[in-house]
Amino acid sequence: MSVLHLCEADVERLLDMPTTIGVVEESFRQLAAGKAHNVPRHRAHAKGIVLHSMNAAADYLGLVGWKQYTTTSSCAKFHVGLYEQSTGSLVALLEADRLGQMRTGAVTGIAAKVLANPDAEQVGVFGSGWQAESQLEAVATTCPVKRAIVFSRNADRRREFAEKMSERLSLEIEAVDEPRRAVETLPIVITATTSRVPVFRGEWLSSGTLVCAIGSNWKQKAEIDLTSVRRAGLVVCDSVESCEHEAGDFNDAIEAGVFSWESARNLSDVLVGNAPGRKSPDDIILFKSVGMAIEDVALGARLVELAGQHGVGSSLEI
Repeated sequence: MSVLHLCEADVERLLDMPTTIGVVEESFRQLAAGKAHNVPRHRAHAKGIVLHSMNAAADYLGLVGWKQYTTTSSCAKFHVGLYEQSTGSLVALLEADRLGQMRTGAVTGIAAKVLANPDAEQVGVFGSGWQAESQLEAVATTCPVKRAIVFSRNADRRREFAEKMSERLSLEIEAVDEPRRAVETLPIVITATTSRVPVFRGEWLSSGTLVCAIGSNWKQKAEIDLTSVRRAGLVVCDSVESCEHEAGDFNDAIEAGVFSWESARNLSDVLVGNAPGRKSPDDIILFKSVGMAIEDVALGARLVELAGQHGVGSSLEI
């Protein structure tokens, strides 16, 4: 049996942000329609390594699939596998580091389109790594962004990020040395860090701000503080079920009695109008994303399609 294999270079060649946003948005619409099923991440621990496993069924695509990745102290390795729904046969195996970066950014771009005020022209970004790049690119794709302000702990990296992304996106991007400057008066604030503790103080948020917190998917990590959660008039998740399972950002707010998961909404439901979104330009809204396998499966399916159109990839004999 021959199986399509796409390496990281293939994914890089085939994928762009507008395509990714379109595919991921459709996967959320299909989730809302009951034509897709997502299973939250589970982890297996051994000395020096963690195996992360997540899977989904995309009935609307005729595919089921999984994302598996390992993390060690030195690196992470990502793969996505796709199976034909009608036969159960493995049809594709994809290297998925770039895929994951793009789909994570795309989800934030979709959330910003749906939840931010429509005149949001400035973005504050916490983090200057790979994930922060796709976060900013996606939001700049779906919103009328003209300027971004970036803060991270490493001065050299935040300056390099500002220079690189300014050239790539044709935006004015300023690297700042105080976290407060990446929050105050800004209509969108994105956190894409590896921090275990909150990266800014909730009292710095202005009315109307959308906070997109994407860095933490562990119960013992939190990029946002209790005040940010308390001030939020609405909490929207990529998946409430997944966030309840692994988002540590809400631990303090739950303990203090100012938040419960029953009040959170799925992005898929807000997207199609099954749940309310922004009610007022002054609302502070919190969007939390931990990542979902349905995004990987849907994007993997599109990559298989594009690979066939462009003659990209290689065959594995299984």
